[in-house]
Amino acid sequence: MIRRLYERHIASQLVELPDRICVLLSDQDMRAAPARLGECVEWCRDARIAGVIFHISTADPASLEPFIPAIREIALGAHLTLHCGDLTESAGEGMDVTVAIGKSGREEIADCIRRMAEDGVDPAGVDEHTIEAYLTFPYTPDLVIKTGGDHLADFLIWQSVYSELFFSDVNWPLFRRLDLLRALRDYQSRVRRFGK
Repeated sequence: MIRRLYERHIASQLVELPDRICVLLSDQDMRAAPARLGECVEWCRDARIAGVIFHISTADPASLEPFIPAIREIALGAHLTLHCGDLTESAGEGMDVTVAIGKSGREEIADCIRRMAEDGVDPAGVDEHTIEAYLTFPYTPDLVIKTGGDHLADFLIWQSVYSELFFSDVNWPLFRRLDLLRALRDYQSRVRRFGK
């Protein structure tokens, strides 16, 4: 009861919201609390976040394939784009939700350069807009949330250069709506300089 009142109190104070957030998880997080993804999507929708990206760090994306049917259920109430190994699929309507399993920012940049070379892009004409046009994940998250620790993955290394970082001391299985609201409140209190 008290927690819900506190959640309402924090939610009522939120004015400056990020447009898009990214949540960094590990494969252990996914195994420990797979249903938390869908819950977090609902919390983001309730908070009026336009889009959320979940990155699940793993060296073996195939090991998380048993969770893909549960991830696909997100498409029942949102527009889901799922990336896992060579699989990319989209379904549903509503808030944009992306789930990227085992994707690496370094691999994305290397693939981007490889595709530019295949397309015969003149190296002298390459600028940041050219690179951004070839990225697999054309998202620029305003806020990156890392649960339960301080180790960041290299996911979205190009796109998140000006993102605000929030390190939650709460592990993913215990992450609640209240913890998301605290991250949003922290984001609101920051002065964004975008590298200036």
